[in-house]
Amino acid sequence: MNILVSIKQVPDTTNIRINPETGTLVREGVPSIINPYDASALALASKLKRRYGAKITVITMGPPQAEAALKEAVEYGADRIILLSDRKFAGADTLATSYTLAETIKYLAGEAPFDLLLFGKQAIDGDTAQVGPGVARRLGVPLITYVVKVEKLDTETREIVVHRKTERGIEILKAPLPVLITCDREVGEPPFSPLSELIRAAKSKPEVFSAENPVPLERAKLGLKGSPTRVHRVFTPELKSPGERIFVSEAGVSTVVEKIITALKEKGVL
Repeated sequence: MNILVSIKQVPDTTNIRINPETGTLVREGVPSIINPYDASALALASKLKRRYGAKITVITMGPPQAEAALKEAVEYGADRIILLSDRKFAGADTLATSYTLAETIKYLAGEAPFDLLLFGKQAIDGDTAQVGPGVARRLGVPLITYVVKVEKLDTETREIVVHRKTERGIEILKAPLPVLITCDREVGEPPFSPLSELIRAAKSKPEVFSAENPVPLERAKLGLKGSPTRVHRVFTPELKSPGERIFVSEAGVSTVVEKIITALKEKGVL
C-alpha cells in the first residue's frame, strides 16, 4: 500500500492578513499550522499504515518555513517528506497549485505508483475546496470528496468503500484503486506519537523540489503567471446592525405578521 498525502501550511485563522497590493496572504511573521482538514488526512494515512503496513509520502507547496509542517507530518508516521519551494510558485491560485502538485505526483508515481491519494477537503485560508479535485482531474483518477469514514479497503480486489458527507446525508460509495479522496475532520483523529517518531521528526529534513528540478514544470503555468484568478479588491465587510426584534408574547401574532409583511414589501421581496 502506497499512500500520498498533500498538506498545506496555513496561517492561524486569528492572524490572517492580506497584502493590499497583491491581494495574497501575508505569511511572513504569522504563526502557521497544518491545515486542520489535511491533519485529518494525515491521521487517516497513519491509521491505514498501522493496519496495512503502508508507506506514506507527504508533499506540500510553500515557502521554506513550511518545512515545520512536514516535520510534524513525520510525527504522524510519514516515511518521505517533500517540499515544493520556489519563488516561481508564489501567488499560485488553485489552478496553478493543482498543476504543480499533479506534475510532482506523476513524477513520484513513476518510482512507485500510489494506491491512495489523500487531501483535506479544503484549506481554511482559501476555502475553495478546488485543489484536490483539480489534481484528480489532471491525474485521471476517480475522485470522492468530503469523506468522513473509510469503511473498507481491500488490497486484493483493490477497492475502497467510504462514507461521504452531503447536504442530504451520508452516501456510501465504492471505488477502485487508485483513488483520490478529500477528507473531512471526522475521518481521523491525530494519533499518539511515540518518542521514536518525535525523535525521527526532529532529525528529518525534507527533499526540496524547485520549479526546474527534479520535475521540469512549465513556467507559464506556475505562480501568479499561471493563475487566471485576479483579486479585484480587498476590504473588510461592514458590520451590520441588528434587525428589529418583536416578541409575539408582547405584540400579538397578528401585529407581528403585519410588520413582517410590511418589511418584506419594503425590501421588494413581496
